[in-house]
Amino acid sequence: MPKRTLLAAAAVLATPLPALAHLNPAEHGSLLAGVSHPLTGIDHIVVMLLVGIWAATFKGAARFAIPAAFVGMMLVGFGLAMAGVSLPFVEPTIIASLVAVGLLIALAVRIPAVAAAAIVGVFAMFHGHAHGSELGAAGALSYACGFALATAALHGAGLWLGSAAVRHAQPMAIRAAGLFGAVAGLALFAA
Repeated sequence: MPKRTLLAAAAVLATPLPALAHLNPAEHGSLLAGVSHPLTGIDHIVVMLLVGIWAATFKGAARFAIPAAFVGMMLVGFGLAMAGVSLPFVEPTIIASLVAVGLLIALAVRIPAVAAAAIVGVFAMFHGHAHGSELGAAGALSYACGFALATAALHGAGLWLGSAAVRHAQPMAIRAAGLFGAVAGLALFAA
């Protein structure tokens, strides 16, 4: 079973993604446009999966508090964008989130759960700001609900993959996922 889980995770992460445009809210509704938004960028997908994988390495309530911190602070960042507050270096910080979270996982850095939640929370604010900056014609509330749900689902998928690796004593699979995320971030910086 652990080898199957590892192979399934590798297949998902290695699958090339088609170039997808964000859904037009006028045609698909603001909720679906929000749901699709984080699913159309490799940077968003990878870091959200990594947050779930990293959370799986913690015990107890922290396993859920870390992803919840991401979603909550992402909504704060969205609110800042809606209020017209600009954040510097939004896109570079989003890419840096892949490298940082990926390296924390790859190097098996042990920090308190509160610190992990703070780290992902800071990065999440930039992700949320980007979502808000790309709102377009969507209704803000339903759009925000959509991308929050999609983000939580990606965190859940990462938590499931990470939990399977923890349960089957596969720490190298977790570290490999972190390394993949860090390398993906570096590749995006270079692009």
